[in-house]
Amino acid sequence: MKKAAALKYNRKDGQGAPRVVALGKGNVAKKIIEKAQENGIPLYEDPVVVEKLIELDINQEIPEDLYQTVAEILAYIYKLTQK
Repeated sequence: MKKAAALKYNRKDGQGAPRVVALGKGNVAKKIIEKAQENGIPLYEDPVVVEKLIELDINQEIPEDLYQTVAEILAYIYKLTQK
């Protein structure tokens, strides 16, 4: 079953860590992915990370054990969007 999680992070907002803004499985996951694509939001696939994120609540900050992984994902996305 397809799973998806969407994160939001804006250091200008003074947020401590990225927050979960959408979670879904199956058709909901497909809709999350479609909305991201429609809005030009880069996608990053990592089944291990999504399994951890899918257990969180909407608007919850990511747990500390995901900081390094999510930082690497954000750096990857930043490089993609700067090209």
